Amino acid sequence: MRINRSGVLGATVLALALLAAACGSGEDAVTDGPTITIGSANFSENALVAEIYAQVLEDKGYSIERNLNVGARDVYGAALESGELDLVPEYVGSALSFKGGTPTADSAATAQDLRDAWEADGITVLDPAPAQDKNGIVVRQDTADALGLSKVSDLAAHPDLIFGGPPECPEREFCLIGLQDVYGLSFAEFKPLDVGGALTVAALEGDEIQVALLFTSDGVIAAKGFVLLEDDQGLQPAENLTPVIRQEIVDAYGDALVDALNEVSAELTTTELSEMNRRIGIDGDDPEQVAADWISENL
Repeated sequence: MRINRSGVLGATVLALALLAAACGSGEDAVTDGPTITIGSANFSENALVAEIYAQVLEDKGYSIERNLNVGARDVYGAALESGELDLVPEYVGSALSFKGGTPTADSAATAQDLRDAWEADGITVLDPAPAQDKNGIVVRQDTADALGLSKVSDLAAHPDLIFGGPPECPEREFCLIGLQDVYGLSFAEFKPLDVGGALTVAALEGDEIQVALLFTSDGVIAAKGFVLLEDDQGLQPAENLTPVIRQEIVDAYGDALVDALNEVSAELTTTELSEMNRRIGIDGDDPEQVAADWISENL
C-alpha cells in the first residue's frame, strides 16, 4: 500500500491502522478470557465439527484447547456439566432424549426443549445448523430419475421395490413401522442387512435392493451419488448439529462468541457434511484440512 500522507499525523494513522488489523483478524488477534476446551464424541463427524468450531474461534483470537474423541454422550455430557469441557457439537434430538425429553421432527422446538432441559446445569444450546445426521431413506440416482422420486411419500406409488436396512428395522418406530404407519408404504420385500454400513451400500449399488436406510450425513451418499429422499411427513426426530456450551463461557465472552458459533451453524448443511465425511472417511483426507477448507469456502 502506498502512503500518500507523511509526517507525524501520517505515522500515527498508519500505526493505528496496523494495530487495528492485528487485533481484528487471524492468528494475530487476541481475545482476553478463559481458555475454551472443545470436546467431541468419539466418531469422526463429531470431531470434525468440533475442529471447525476450534479453528473459527482460534482465528478470532480465543484461546482454545482441544479434547476430541472423548467418548459417548454419557461421557462427554458429564464432562460438559462438570466443567471439564466447555463446548461440544451436539445432535438436538439424541441430546434431548439423553436429558429425558421427547424430540420431534420440529428442529426449532426440539432445540428449545433441549435448552430448557440443560439450563439448570449451566449449559446453553445455541442455534441449530441445517445439517442433520439421522435416519435417511436413500435410492440410487437412476431409480430416482426413472420413478420421479424426491421425497419419501413418492415411494407409496411403487410397492414393488425392495427395502433394505438394519435387521431390527421391522420392529422400530423410526424404520419400517414408521414408514408403514406414517407414510402408508409397503414394499415387495424387506432385506435385513446392517446399520447403514457396507452391506446396505453394496446391496443398493447392485440393485439387490432399491431403497435403503442410511444416515443422512454419511459420506457414501456423496461418494456414490445416491439420492436422499426428503422426509416430508416428519417421521424422523430432528438431529440438527448445534453448539452446546457452558453458560459461564458465554458470560465471559458475550455476544461475539455466540455470534461466531451461530455463524458456523447457519452455513453448515447436510449435503456439505456428507461431502466432508466423504473426504475423511473415503478419500482419507486430513480432518484439520477438511475443516479449514470448509471454513475458507463458507465463512
